[in-house]
Amino acid sequence: MAPVFSHGDLRLYLLSLLDEGPRHGYDIIQALSDRTGGTYTPSAGTVYPRLAKLEEEGLVTKTVDGRKTIYEITDAGRAEVASRAGDLRSIEEGLADSVRLIADEVRGSVREAMKSLRADLAAASRAERQDRSEQVRDVTDDLRSISREQLHRAEVAISEFRAQVRTDLRTHVAKGGTLTASVVDELATGLDEVTRAITRSLRG
Repeated sequence: MAPVFSHGDLRLYLLSLLDEGPRHGYDIIQALSDRTGGTYTPSAGTVYPRLAKLEEEGLVTKTVDGRKTIYEITDAGRAEVASRAGDLRSIEEGLADSVRLIADEVRGSVREAMKSLRADLAAASRAERQDRSEQVRDVTDDLRSISREQLHRAEVAISEFRAQVRTDLRTHVAKGGTLTASVVDELATGLDEVTRAITRSLRG
């Protein structure tokens, strides 16, 4: 990100802020942030050493008011601001350009971040759908396997029932027993009821 102030420009800009009226350190930092639309907020380690240097040069004075240190421009400081009015205008124009550049960079970074976020969300969504699909496929495969096992059991049970009934009927007739129509009707009715019950169960 491009610097907001070129070398030496912050010194003159601090003088111009104090030329507007006395300020304490935090107020100066806040003013710099406000003038740059929040794109530049200098640290105390940036501002206070420069204020101390301006004081050494006799361009500002400081007074302690309770827990606050108030900085005020001197006549020599005002004279420098007045003599460098052209430089100050250039600084303000450059400051506006820097703020626009920083804002553009921030917007670009936000766009890239949003693009990356959308890509991450899309990838996560695809992965989730794939996981669900695999889970459904696994469950479906398990159900099919279970169904095949139960179908085999049913076929065995039907075969055993058929063989047992056939054996019982043939043995009964072979021994001279009588196979009446009512017995056959009862068998047919029972099988029909079982068939209907199974059909209802299969249809849910």
